[in-house]
Amino acid sequence: MIDSSLSPWARMLSSLITRFGEFKTAAICYVLLLVVSLILACMFYYVAVGHVVIVDVLAMLFFTAVVSPIMIGVIINSIRQLDASYAYLDSATKQEKLLNQTLKDNITRLNVEIDERKMAFHAKHRAIEELRREIAERKKTQQELAQQGMLLRSIVDSSPDLFYYRDNNGVFAGCNKMFEKVIGKPATELIGKTAEQIYPQPYLPEVLRTDNKVEETHQALTLDVEYPVDNENRWFEMRKLPFINDEGEYIGLLAFGRDITSRKEAAQALETAYKDKGKFIATLSHELRTPLNGIVGLTRMLLDTELDKQQRSWCSTVFSSAETLGNIFNDIIDLDKIDREQLDIVATPINVSDFINDVVNFAGLIAEEKGLEFEIERKGILDIYASLDPTRLRQVVWNLINNAVKFTQQGRVELSCIRENRADGTWLVMKVTDTGQGIPQEQLQRIFDMYYKAPDLNGTNAIGSGIGLAVTKALVTAMSGKIRVSSTEGEGSSFVVEIPLALCVAPTEQSYAGRSLNILLVEDVPLNAEIATNLLEQRGHEVIWAETGEDALSFVETEDDLDLVLLDMQLPDINGDEVARQIRADSYFDKLPIVALTANVRSAEEELEGISIQGALAKPINTTKLDKILAELFDIKQAQQCDETRLTVSAQDCLNINVELLDVETIEDFVNSMGIEVFKRSSNLFAKVNPQYQQELASSLAQGDREEYKSVAHKLKGAAGSVGLDDVQLHAKKMEHGALEQSDGELQQWLVELADKINEGQQALHLFLQQLEK
Repeated sequence: MIDSSLSPWARMLSSLITRFGEFKTAAICYVLLLVVSLILACMFYYVAVGHVVIVDVLAMLFFTAVVSPIMIGVIINSIRQLDASYAYLDSATKQEKLLNQTLKDNITRLNVEIDERKMAFHAKHRAIEELRREIAERKKTQQELAQQGMLLRSIVDSSPDLFYYRDNNGVFAGCNKMFEKVIGKPATELIGKTAEQIYPQPYLPEVLRTDNKVEETHQALTLDVEYPVDNENRWFEMRKLPFINDEGEYIGLLAFGRDITSRKEAAQALETAYKDKGKFIATLSHELRTPLNGIVGLTRMLLDTELDKQQRSWCSTVFSSAETLGNIFNDIIDLDKIDREQLDIVATPINVSDFINDVVNFAGLIAEEKGLEFEIERKGILDIYASLDPTRLRQVVWNLINNAVKFTQQGRVELSCIRENRADGTWLVMKVTDTGQGIPQEQLQRIFDMYYKAPDLNGTNAIGSGIGLAVTKALVTAMSGKIRVSSTEGEGSSFVVEIPLALCVAPTEQSYAGRSLNILLVEDVPLNAEIATNLLEQRGHEVIWAETGEDALSFVETEDDLDLVLLDMQLPDINGDEVARQIRADSYFDKLPIVALTANVRSAEEELEGISIQGALAKPINTTKLDKILAELFDIKQAQQCDETRLTVSAQDCLNINVELLDVETIEDFVNSMGIEVFKRSSNLFAKVNPQYQQELASSLAQGDREEYKSVAHKLKGAAGSVGLDDVQLHAKKMEHGALEQSDGELQQWLVELADKINEGQQALHLFLQQLEK
């Protein structure tokens, strides 16, 4: 590198050194110096002396030749050092420029970084400000949440309803003050504990059962539970709900409980009042029917004697009034059953045409007594079989015809019976029309109200109790029917009853030798009564059902043509032995046969020792033994049927059924006697009434009424036995016998076990009936 600041000679010399190297350049310079020295010496001497002195020139050349290498070496070395210096200087300059550029770049970057840091600082400052605001807001939110939490906690703790939460492991995780009060422990002793560590043993099985049900089904559950609080039994309506997360997983249980002790006590008081009212009505009916029957009987006897016109009119008025009073008694009894929701509809296959003929015979008689015409109109095919309750339907039609006759002074009463085929099935339309005084239009909306009596044309109240039409409407509704009325004042009224007809085949004809009997069945369990009634009616007998001992005594006194009394030994008001004693106390009934119905024949015979009875049948009734006792008493025998087939279930089919829970012999006996459809209706009736029995057992246990507990267990035992639920029957028998002796905890445990046994038994019965149908 040649620096531009050097002299031309120096640059030239530096270029030579660079081009030829130092040695060649030194040689060239040495020669040039010698030549220059020769020329200069010659010119000097030529100018100074005038001629050239060779010796001097040679001396000069010699001197130049000696001195030149030193000078050339010095010059070249100097140039070399200068070049090195210039190279170093150039390098340093370049490095300085590079450093300056680097420094500029660094300064630029530093400025950028400074700007960025300033921006970051400002951003940090803003972030700090936002963080401060967020912290302040969080503190405010936390304070508000804390206040809300305290408020919510105060609300929960001050709530009269108890609350608790349990996780999916069954461990208590939270509760309120009311729950602490109920359990009798503070929250510190409850949280972290399981149900087994908190609840007393008598209540633990039901708690675990309901908790497990909520966990398995993921469905809320509401139930009434009894629990002692401060040495006093309290009732709580518990609402248990599953706690489900967003993934649908069960993570715990929430429970809320409301103290409903006052409601329970009111309900129990109301139930007791209902029972007392029923007993009062039964007693009143019995006490009033006795003199009333005397009035009816003596009046009928007087009417058969020779009387003048006025006397006969008086006797007819007395007789009509007594009959009306008897009908009022019947309405009152039905009204009580409606009020207690115990109005049972027992449907059986009947011939509709035959039923209408029975009604016509009755209607014609009462219309004739008042001098009215009675007309009957039939439309459609009525000679069919349908599943109906003939007793209740007959009561409806008779009530309407009685009213029509009562409020018609002259003219006619007409009954129209029409079969209509509609889109929703076959219907029987029965229309009762009269030419009486009619009903004012403004009264039609209230004519079916309880205790309402529309005023007559004179403005005074109509004769009657005001409950007959209300009972009639309740009966029609219970049969899934409809009733309506239309009327024109001074022209008459028209009541239309529409009943759905469930068409069926004619019942299997069974031939019996002997006459048809009029039998009084005294049985307090509706299911047992239905089965016994079906058995007897299939044998061609008429059955009157009495639910209580008082009703039985009333029927004995009022029904003149009774042939037999089937008497249950344990009744809700008076026991069967007392009923039998009162019947035998009147010599008029000495020849009336009495057959005891009991779960223990030997025990019944001991109770009835000294009382004239004609036999005893074990419950559930065995058809063979029933036919045998009827044959012994009345010489009535079932005719032999050569084509008789019996439905049975093979041993192979029973492998899939828990037949140990069932009384297979009883079920097959009943099915082959009554038919499987009739037996199914009986089993369905048991499924309908057994929750009521369980509720009554729980209520009686809660009230400490051991006698009622025993009585209900007895009813359940009989009902279960009637449909072949052997395991349930045995368990109910254990409950009945232990009702007065065992502890409340044991009785409660039996009640819990009862529900499981009923479910298992009904499932086994359902499978068994399916096999029978195959």
